[in-house]
Amino acid sequence: MSRPYVRMNGAGNDFVVVNALETPFAPTAAEVRAIAGRDAGQGCDQLIAIEPPRPDGPRADAFMRVWNADGGQVETCGNALRCVGWLLMESTGKDSVVIDTLGGQTTATRAGHRRVRVDMGAPGLDWTQVPLAEEMDTRGIELQVGPIDAPLLHTPGAVSMGNPHVVFFTDRQDDAFVRGSGSLVEHHPLFPQGVNVGFANVLAPDRIRLRVWERGAGLTKACGTGACAALVAAARRGLTGRQAVIEADGGELVIDWDEATGHVFMTGPVEVEGTGVTPV
Repeated sequence: MSRPYVRMNGAGNDFVVVNALETPFAPTAAEVRAIAGRDAGQGCDQLIAIEPPRPDGPRADAFMRVWNADGGQVETCGNALRCVGWLLMESTGKDSVVIDTLGGQTTATRAGHRRVRVDMGAPGLDWTQVPLAEEMDTRGIELQVGPIDAPLLHTPGAVSMGNPHVVFFTDRQDDAFVRGSGSLVEHHPLFPQGVNVGFANVLAPDRIRLRVWERGAGLTKACGTGACAALVAAARRGLTGRQAVIEADGGELVIDWDEATGHVFMTGPVEVEGTGVTPV
């Protein structure tokens, strides 16, 4: 059954967003891939459904369900939270909304013209929260890419932002390197749920250039939870302060790891690209 959708992006990370508040939307993995395909489908990094709040879940304005382009369902998506938050605020007239996800509950707030600030909650810093397959200090885990005596990448930070991330600190950020290394690490046995792979170049104590190989989606123009994870991983190692601008391919995100609450806040743009109807 075809469904109307809104096509949106947050800092270039693009989505097909379906309203499932009244009519359930449960595509198969093959149908998700058909919609997300950039050759014959609508083309997107993630397919998003806005659903009613879960009856057994926390109080919220809506539940956001997320599928990656490979058809797999995932916990959450930071940039999509801003887009969904903006849609909900526009439709209700509110300046703040609560969105529930499989990765936890978040609050989205207006932060200017088509700009939204999202409370991403406290990062998961214990190895069991990422999760990892074995106990390690998540400030720098035992993982490397390349020769043992001269690794190309090593000792990344590991963080959960409702979904698993590792962040390598490197100035190697070309497409071939990110694709090759990211696809290798994504399914490493150390990560039982797979992992999003960040390549962070710290330019200043308040600025990071970031590229992300996203689990199930590949190289993306921006990754909201990846930007949050990069700031947290950098701050834990003393490479930055607790607030920084994250430069992604598709735009800039402001990430603030609030010391008082321990929560990570992400502020960034929302863009509506158009509307359409899904083929399934």
